[in-house]
This record gives sequence, structure tokens and C-alpha cells, in this order.
Amino acid sequence: MNKLLIATNNNGKILEFQDLLKDSGIELVTPGQINLELEVEEDGPTYAENAGRKAIAFAQASGLISLADDSGLEVDALDGAPGLYSARYSPKPGAKDADRRAFLLENLKDKPRPWTAHFHATVAIASLLGEVQLAEGNCFGEIIPEERGTGGFGYDPIFFIPELGKTMAELDMDEKNRLSHRARAAMNAMPILKKLFGK
Repeated sequence: MNKLLIATNNNGKILEFQDLLKDSGIELVTPGQINLELEVEEDGPTYAENAGRKAIAFAQASGLISLADDSGLEVDALDGAPGLYSARYSPKPGAKDADRRAFLLENLKDKPRPWTAHFHATVAIASLLGEVQLAEGNCFGEIIPEERGTGGFGYDPIFFIPELGKTMAELDMDEKNRLSHRARAAMNAMPILKKLFGK
């Protein structure tokens, strides 16, 4: 079996993982390609717990080795918030990415700058036996008060990388997939995948 299921319903993450793993020699499959509709509750206490839970659920539902991730933005001035709750960081239900960015900036406006922060990602790979292996990655930068760039998703337009002079949303896919937290986690996951798939 030479197929790996990218265990997410987030199209932005699917595109990133497809690019990150394109040279792995492993055939990548998305939930849409196998008509799999699955929502997994992400209410665990850690990134590892959430990523592992998703990977196991997708592996069991599909019969394929599955790769999931859980990631978050941790802002130092907010004591690491929004962190695990990055995708749900909003005072109102049904919020979009732009609402979450606005809420974050509202909570930061009285804090002294620079608003140092980092993105964290934990990747979980679940075998068909329910075994989970983990890899992690971080990307460090700061939050800026104005949005820049049209690429990426989530908090990318306000996450600034000083050494590049660009936000994450201003990077092209090649740049982002060298530097991002997800890229680093995927790179660290590559030896696990190669062993699992006999590459």
C-alpha cells in the first residue's frame, strides 16, 4: 500500500502538504478523492493529542496510513494565546479568518510592540494498527497591526518574518514551504514516512 491520506478538510493545508510531500515517492490522497467526509473534534489538551486523534480517525475510516496536523499561533504578549484555540479564536460563532485576525489585533492593541510570536505545528502519522508517530516544527516572527499579502490562510497576513521583511502571506509557495512551521514538521516527519512506506 503506497498511499498516504492527508487527514484534513482544510484546503489550504492540503495544498501545502501536497507541495511539501511531492518528492516523497508516496502517492498522496485527499479525503475528497475517496469521498470521505469526517469531522474530528479537536478538544484535546495538546497539539499532539489533537493531531493523533485526527490521524487515527482518518486511518480507521479509510484503511490508509494517514497524516494529520494540529497547529497554532502563540503570541508572547498574550501568554501563548491563541495557541490550541487558533482556529476558534473569536468572540462570535461562525467567524472567518479575517474575524480571528481582527480579534487578535484588538487584544494586542494595548500591548507594547514588537508582538513576538511563533507558529507551531505537530504532525501525526497513524498506521492501520492505530500506532501514532509525531514530528514537530516552529516558525518564529512577530505580529504586525496591518495585513500584508494575499497568499496563505489564517493568520498569515499579520505574521511577519523580520529576516525576510515579509509576512507569511507575502511568501510564494516555495518560500513558505522552506520556512513554515508545517514545512519543518513535514521535513521532520519524512524519515517516519520513508520507514513506513519502505522508501
